[in-house]
Amino acid sequence: MKIFYLSESKCQFQNLKSKKLKTPKIIKTCLVTIAFFLCCLSSRAQKNAPAPFGPVPSENQMRWQEMQYYAFVHLSLNTYTDQSWGYGNEDVKLFNPTALDCRQWARICKQAGMKGIIITAKHHCGFCLWPSKYTNYSVKNAPWKDGKGDVVREMADACKEYGLKLGIYLSPWDRNRADYGKPEYITYFRNQLTELLTNYGPIFEIWFDGANGGSGYYGGANETRMIDRKTYYDWANTYKLVRKLQPHIVIWNDGGDRADLRWVGTEGGSVGETNWSLLNSTGDVPYNMLHYGVEDGDAWVPAEVNTSIRPEWFYHPSEDKKVKTVPQLMDTYYNSIGHNGSLLLNFPIMPNGLIHPTDEKNVLDFGKAVRAAFSLNLAKNKPATASNIRAGSKGFSAVNATDDNNNTYWATDDGVKAASLTIDFGRPTRFNRFLAQEYIRLGQRVKAFSIEALVNGQWQELAKGTTIGYKRIVSFPTVKATKVRLHITDAKACLVISNTGVYYAPQILAAPAVSRNQAGEITITPVDKESAIYYTTDGSAPASGSKTYKGPFLVDGKPEIRAIVYDPSTRKSSSETREKFDISRKSWKIVGIEAEKAGAVLDGDPSTVWHQSKDKKMPVDLVIDLGKDESLAGFRYLPDQGQWGPGIIAGYEFYVSENGADWKLVSKGEFPNIKNNPLWQTVKFAAKKARYIKLRAVKNTENNDETGYAEIDVITE
Repeated sequence: MKIFYLSESKCQFQNLKSKKLKTPKIIKTCLVTIAFFLCCLSSRAQKNAPAPFGPVPSENQMRWQEMQYYAFVHLSLNTYTDQSWGYGNEDVKLFNPTALDCRQWARICKQAGMKGIIITAKHHCGFCLWPSKYTNYSVKNAPWKDGKGDVVREMADACKEYGLKLGIYLSPWDRNRADYGKPEYITYFRNQLTELLTNYGPIFEIWFDGANGGSGYYGGANETRMIDRKTYYDWANTYKLVRKLQPHIVIWNDGGDRADLRWVGTEGGSVGETNWSLLNSTGDVPYNMLHYGVEDGDAWVPAEVNTSIRPEWFYHPSEDKKVKTVPQLMDTYYNSIGHNGSLLLNFPIMPNGLIHPTDEKNVLDFGKAVRAAFSLNLAKNKPATASNIRAGSKGFSAVNATDDNNNTYWATDDGVKAASLTIDFGRPTRFNRFLAQEYIRLGQRVKAFSIEALVNGQWQELAKGTTIGYKRIVSFPTVKATKVRLHITDAKACLVISNTGVYYAPQILAAPAVSRNQAGEITITPVDKESAIYYTTDGSAPASGSKTYKGPFLVDGKPEIRAIVYDPSTRKSSSETREKFDISRKSWKIVGIEAEKAGAVLDGDPSTVWHQSKDKKMPVDLVIDLGKDESLAGFRYLPDQGQWGPGIIAGYEFYVSENGADWKLVSKGEFPNIKNNPLWQTVKFAAKKARYIKLRAVKNTENNDETGYAEIDVITE
């Protein structure tokens, strides 16, 4: 028989054939009549639907946008040489991940809430994680699985098992190939593309890195080669090949012809608060366009926020203590997915072929935190009213913005670019997050909005914002209100809001940070600004009855600060932070150095850093006047805590003096494993009376002349 069904834009018939299906004639007639009636209503609504405004996403881009969150994995010869970029001459025999388990990667990603994985099939060094027939520089000549392994195949199988989509990273730059920079290389590059896009099933995204040309091995030439990244790869025809082999794919590229997705100009984990999913189809793209998009752009090119869970993309033992924490990952979430972007989070794979336990724990805890924040939509199916509703049909009413259905939307009349949507909770309700989505199949429109709440009968503004796009999440201090209002104050065309959400995100109860500045003030900083902080200064355990932290305070002597954060609504507290401070540094002075930023060494802030001038050859001295004689029994050194952490002192000598002229060596040696563990280094020695100290840097971890300091402190008897 034939049954009507409704598509988004028109009515269609569908043939249903079944030997077991027997439908009386009268029922068939009723079904057809009802379907026809519904079809007429739908057609009437569609006739009054807003017209698309400006560029709109393709179906491929829509599928990608709905994924929101997926993973990168990086594993190559760099993993075994502790390099960021290989030169292309690394021995293929190094590759031997004896415990490699792509199912572990997929399981972690699935449990973390991710929808796919992009595997770095070939990085700049040219080494291939699949047995490419076009090069010997691949897993087929590695000891791993006696040359019979295929990491891409194992990744594809694991993604299929865990219901994840597979993506491919293929570096256009190849530092191993002798023909790189010549026309013949493009044939090689496309041959590899063809292998990857035909042998491993559906691919949702192909990722072409923007690094192109520079020094390398190049088949033994050992030289620098530069190419014109806009013309060399003939991107137009390369894209045609990609789309022919994988019709449902999206393309990420940082150069040449405009791709489907754009880089956001940073790998720090954020896109602009204003974020248009638009660029111009031609012309250069400076940082501000990458980060914020182009309001009047003529092409739909949405933002993909790519960042790593560690400072770098490949695994380095020195970063085991630098894995992003749950609060840092939540901040990334709000500044990527919450700013109309997607989040591509990288896992550097260890040499054994597994994701590090710390990376696993942090990303799974991050997934739990996201679910806790957004599991209950307090606005779902709540009564909603709007200041303007598109005339002529009920198909665009305000309730479409609270039905949790992205395919329905509230729309205003043509020309109405400012309007408000009010959601009634029916009773006082506590919340601190607001989510809004536009029906982007008709284009991105909103330019400015505010969020307001009805508190004790009075409307009060909670937050302001600019663009919305596919998804915008706004955070603000917890409020208890009976109604909430989305007030759109400016837009490019009539409004099409597909979804709103109101949430109460519980506090992230992580241990607070405790620091003391040079003046001796103690500052206690919680991860969540709403958390209550309780502390003690006498070494006793803190509890909800201890002192309440209200701001920085001075403590004399050598205090021991213990602190927790506490959520009164759940009566839960964080783990404890315990910091024991030595003498105050308020009278300390750096001697013989006039550098403006040198004070960072004494300011008590681990995030600030000072580097001595590179023109000073090792050894390099840092001399400090303590202001008066002290009985010294040791010293502490904190290296640069930044992403790259340059100038880490490895070998040292430490001197003391009573007058700043006659020096006595009290300790010398190396900081053990400081490259892999760049945290506070503590050295103790027999007590000496002194007013001056001198830390001499003998060598650093890079074997150059750079010397960096985050903090210097002493231990007194």
